[in-house]
Formats: sequence, structure tokens, C-alpha cells
Amino acid sequence: MFGYLVAATNVLEAEELARYKSVYCGLCRSLKRCFGQTARLTLNYDMTFLVLLLSSLYEPEEERGEAACVRHPFEPQPYVMTKLSDYAANMNLALAYLKCLDDWKDDKSLTAYAEARTLQAGYDAVRKRYPRQCAAIAEALDRLSRIEAEGREDPDAAAACFGALMREIFVYREDRWSEPLRHMADALGRFLYLLDAAMDLEEDVKRGRYNPFRRFAGDPDNEERFRDSLRLQLGECVFWYDKLPLVDDTGLMRNILCLGLWSAFNQKFKREEPAHGSGSV
Repeated sequence: MFGYLVAATNVLEAEELARYKSVYCGLCRSLKRCFGQTARLTLNYDMTFLVLLLSSLYEPEEERGEAACVRHPFEPQPYVMTKLSDYAANMNLALAYLKCLDDWKDDKSLTAYAEARTLQAGYDAVRKRYPRQCAAIAEALDRLSRIEAEGREDPDAAAACFGALMREIFVYREDRWSEPLRHMADALGRFLYLLDAAMDLEEDVKRGRYNPFRRFAGDPDNEERFRDSLRLQLGECVFWYDKLPLVDDTGLMRNILCLGLWSAFNQKFKREEPAHGSGSV
């Protein structure tokens, strides 16, 4: 369910690509600042979108600079940070920790257990700062685990769990924008869950793992079936996204929502990528 909320970098303008990378680097620096070097291992591009969205909405002051890091020790990388980078770093770590616990509970993964132990102190700090968000993440993952344990072939129920999780993560504070943010994030979360299920269907069936689409395994009509379902969720997401008074980075965020989110799906089903500047829900 993670790793899909990324830009289609091959069609970004050079300035947009540089901006995207600098916000990502800023999030990485926030993880280190808030939780130490090890926390950087949990970094992914998904929360970069959250930084872009909330920064465009609330317009906080930006800290800019260049710095070397473990990954780029000899070539300093530009970064952009705001207080919302720290918020996204907190959410990133909470998701990583609770996902590790979930993997340990479901699969008895020793790697996940060890990583959860490493992240425990950081997560305890996040839970104190953001109890609403952490409670929502934990409750949603627990509800999803029960659905999976029961083997319920109900894509909507399973996807709703991830939607509920995303609803609270995207609400940084309760204000006039909370409602559209919650609606947008709920639809986005459902899209991400269904996308992940569609992408992993054959492998899950092969390995005997839960997948709400397993009754469709091997069906030649799967591409259109899944694409129609995903379009419905993403259409709702974009509808609520358009309700927000966003100015900065809107082209980049549109790229992520209308192109990047489809990249893995299109590659799997060998669908040609949209031309530069195009794209639709």
C-alpha cells in the first residue's frame, strides 16, 4: 500500500523535478532531526506528497540549503524544509512502526519485529504529540487485520480501513480545511489499497495470502475491472483536492495524482504512459 504515491518524473519539468527532490531531501532531514539517523531508513516518497499538499495549503516559512548525507557523502543536495516536513516525518515513522507490528503479528516476520523495536522510542514520542492520528492508524490496521484473518472477499470494506487511516494523517489541524482534506485522503487511501491489491493479486494467490480480489485471479477482464474501480476512487480524491485553495506546486501535485499514481498499474498491464502534459483521472 506504500510506494505508489510518487511523481511521474519522466514528464516533469526540470524545475519541478528539482523541487520534488528538494522536498524529499527535506523530509529525510526532518526524520533525522526528529528521530535520529536510523529513522531515515523508513523514508519513502509517499509522505513527500503530504508535505507538498499541506505546505501549499498553509504556506509556512521554508528553510532552504544544501547538505551532504550518507547517501550523497560527496555531493551536497539541495533541500527544502518546513514545519510540515517535521509533521510528515512523524507520520512517516508512525506508519512504519505500526506496519512493522502488523507484519510481525500477521506473518511472524522477525525482520519486522526487530525494526519495530528500533522504532519504538520514536513512535512513543509521536503518539504523545499526535494521539488522534496514531490511534486512527492503529485502529485501521487492526480492523484490516481482522478482515484479512476472516478471509472476507470484500474490497470495499478492506479499502475503507486504509481510507480511514489516511483521513487522519492528512488532517494536520482541525480547521475549515479539515473536511475536504479528510474526504480527499479517504478516497486516496481507498485508491492506494485497491491498487496494491490489484498489483499483488497473482503473487498473493500463489503464496496463499489474503487478497480481496482473489476470486478474479486469472480473469482476462481484470485490467478494465480494476481500472474502473480505481478511477472511481481517484475521481473523488481529485474532486476534493480541487476544493482546496492551493497555489504552490499544483502542477507537481497534479502530476502525482493524475500520472504518478497510475505508473505502476500501467507498467504492469503494459499500458502506454500518457504524453507529456496530459493525463486524466
